[in-house]
Amino acid sequence: MDWSPLLSTLTGAAIGIVATLIADRNRWKREDIKEALRLRLDVYTQYTTTVKALGETLRALARREHSSDDERAFALREAFRDSGMGVASERMWLIAPHAVVKASDSVFHCLRRICDGYVDGTAVGSPEDRARWEARGTAAAKMRKLMREDLGVGPLTERHTPLLDAYSDPAAQ
Repeated sequence: MDWSPLLSTLTGAAIGIVATLIADRNRWKREDIKEALRLRLDVYTQYTTTVKALGETLRALARREHSSDDERAFALREAFRDSGMGVASERMWLIAPHAVVKASDSVFHCLRRICDGYVDGTAVGSPEDRARWEARGTAAAKMRKLMREDLGVGPLTERHTPLLDAYSDPAAQ
């Protein structure tokens, strides 16, 4: 009996099965990479929008009239606590690479200093306030740059953080 046709068929089948398994594995890896990018994009979007919303809220609360310094302090601290910044920050710590986590933590601490400054009575638009906002803008720009690099998108060609001249206009922020 001639075994060569049977061996050829079995060899062809084995090669076909292995090729299919390799192709499936490569497809799964590509899908895993895409899903990881989508997840990081979601985390980064949540964090950056939370940063922006919290900044606007803090500035609005600092401008508002309050019946006492204690009421102002309470409103500012409550806004920080209720902003979702803690959840967004924890998601960042779980998902993002170290450089992005470090940059996002810097932005978080800038916002904390802004809030604490307003609690201590710093006036909106004062030199101290402007310096804190400029530090936040610089930290946020660095964070966004690292996020874009991590996601594989190119750098921005224009500045999206407010310039000092536009500082007093919240709509420009």
